[in-house]
Amino acid sequence: MRLMEGKSRIFFVLFFLLPLIAKRASATQHVVGGSQGWDESVDLNTWASGQTFKVGDQLVFKYSSGLHSVVELGSGTAYKNCDLGTSLDTKNTGNDVVKLNKVGTRYFACGTLGHCEQGMKMKITTVAGNAPSEPASADSGAFTPHSFPYFLCFLHYYSLCFIFCFEIFYLIMLFWRFGILNVSHY
Repeated sequence: MRLMEGKSRIFFVLFFLLPLIAKRASATQHVVGGSQGWDESVDLNTWASGQTFKVGDQLVFKYSSGLHSVVELGSGTAYKNCDLGTSLDTKNTGNDVVKLNKVGTRYFACGTLGHCEQGMKMKITTVAGNAPSEPASADSGAFTPHSFPYFLCFLHYYSLCFIFCFEIFYLIMLFWRFGILNVSHY
């Protein structure tokens, strides 16, 4: 009997932790610039326009340390004018991660002299974590990288719903089994 109680507790704890693990696993890491990374040879805004950035996702800036850096700018004006003096944050390790923790527009530029002016800058817009990705256009007929992750999100939310319902059922059964819940008929 004691063995069953221990297994029940472990089972119960696992089902409370699974939704948290699933939520964390649904975040996406976007390697800025794709395979070429954070580099002046990449049209970073074109790359960014092909991505959907959601709250909880991460930007990963990969570049040669000492050759480039990542500066987060505080406004659209600073971005447009490459005004690096008003930066919110600067990173220079060559493998920098920026967490997208709120909805809105963020601006990034290279801090190396002249690189921002040469176009090494990027503007991204972060949407709510549960916002659907843009669907593929009907005339393209091509699979887009956004359609499959959206399908996974669809499954993710239904699986969380199933887990939640199962947890409630399991709690009721535990309460009934140990006499905490007394169900009687009229």
